[in-house]
Amino acid sequence: MSSRADARTAGGECSDALIIGAGHNGLTCAAYLAAAGLRVTVLERRALVGGAAVTEEFHPGFRNSVAAYTVSLLNPKVIRDLELPRYGLRVVERRAANFLPTADGRYLLTGEGRTQAEVGRFSARDAARIPEYGERLERIADVLRDLVLVTPPNAVEGSWRTALPELLRAARVGGRLRRLDMSLKRELLSLFAMSAGDYLDRWFESDPIKAVFGFDGIVGNYASPYSGGSAYVLLHHVFGEVNGKKGVWGHALGGMGAITEAMAQAATARGALIRTHTAVRRVLVEGERAVGVVTESGETLRAAAVISNLNPKLLYLEMLEPRSLPPEFREGIDHYRCGSGTFRMNVALAELPDFACLPGRQPADHHTAGIILAPTLAYMERAYFDARALGWSRQPIVELVIPSTLDDSLAPKGQHVASLFCQHVAPQLPNGASWDAHREAVADLMIDTVNAFAPNFKAAVLGRQIMSPLDLERTFGLVGGDISHGVMSLDQLFSARPMLGYGNYRGPLAGLYMCGAGTHPGSGVTGAPGHNAAREILADFRRGRLRRVK
Repeated sequence: MSSRADARTAGGECSDALIIGAGHNGLTCAAYLAAAGLRVTVLERRALVGGAAVTEEFHPGFRNSVAAYTVSLLNPKVIRDLELPRYGLRVVERRAANFLPTADGRYLLTGEGRTQAEVGRFSARDAARIPEYGERLERIADVLRDLVLVTPPNAVEGSWRTALPELLRAARVGGRLRRLDMSLKRELLSLFAMSAGDYLDRWFESDPIKAVFGFDGIVGNYASPYSGGSAYVLLHHVFGEVNGKKGVWGHALGGMGAITEAMAQAATARGALIRTHTAVRRVLVEGERAVGVVTESGETLRAAAVISNLNPKLLYLEMLEPRSLPPEFREGIDHYRCGSGTFRMNVALAELPDFACLPGRQPADHHTAGIILAPTLAYMERAYFDARALGWSRQPIVELVIPSTLDDSLAPKGQHVASLFCQHVAPQLPNGASWDAHREAVADLMIDTVNAFAPNFKAAVLGRQIMSPLDLERTFGLVGGDISHGVMSLDQLFSARPMLGYGNYRGPLAGLYMCGAGTHPGSGVTGAPGHNAAREILADFRRGRLRRVK
């Protein structure tokens, strides 16, 4: 067989590029490839595009972002290149960043122009340290932001001809890191290796500010805030920006589905074809090359490049015959770790929560914030160990976001919708128990947890949508409910995401690529993996490794 892919063979519809999954990264990749003139087809098994970034009605008259629920990490270059505002995307900022009720009846409300004074109510020493903490973290984040749209240097074996491009790529990465002075280089190393709790304990003495910052170290991360590596997860969540403001979080008007709808329009305007209700059964392999897919309906579709937006475990363990893959690679993917400890809910509310520590049912700044119901790092640690032992924490961690305070299109006038991003729960319950048998009881617990801080909350709930880890896996293909398509640990980051030797968006089969969050830079609604994968695929077409359909 020729070393080049030739999709012009008999046996089915042909494309230059065939993308499995119309999540945000798949759509981003499709838009870039189509803009370059390729014939692109996107296959989506659900009735709507967007993957986990979708907006749906879950109770009559109430719509919300079903899984992904807030905006910051969406890459500015992707927004510009795809002209997403032209297709209706508008992101508004929260009026406050985070609101954290404390166990003693007080609260911390953070955000631009208010964090330092608010922290001063708990610790003058901590308030004095806030500017330096923010400045140092931002300088590190700036360097790492530059790496988000970089293809990681790939660990390769073979000749100097093979290795030289990767060595040059590594040198360019090193050049970016040289911008940090030695003090910040040491701090960066600490952030990669340390726990969020240990890192924050170095800086601060008061519990509320450590809890607000530490939450970013365990959000979507099934770990204690004192687990090694959780400091990097904290840093990962600092990368974002909204409307040019770094570190800010916001809301996409119309919900997260507004992002992916805009991406889909951008892709189709550039010529991509998106097919919904088209589930892929397996990737078609001939020789040692991926040449297309077979759908659940039995249709064969062929392409020069097959690109997966799925979790790597789904792609390699469920859509490819074991004999198609090197045994060592298959074993590595089998050990690829997934599971973010996430239990997701959406609720329809008759009225806003009336917090005991900051009373009021009329919309206020704290209602627009990320409301963190986990008052200390110790609370978060207990929640993790509870979940490990029992399946879910008796006092869970809940982040409450009420997007209807910023977007009145989501609920009837005077009423509201809320997202509950809940942790910690075990991705797989102990003793073979099923989440189907326990999801309602755990949902009740989450409602009761919010109600303990806002005593009107439970009575205000008009309807709810529950997404256990099993529901997230069945609905969105999030293995173990993992919103990140794989744990964000040091052994699964950058060149090692999803596996060392395959960190450049390519797998062990020629013609087969990855563009999802299981590749660098990982989790969040960023569009970066889709952007980067498209660049590598186009490079392979230019180099003659792939041949376009005539």
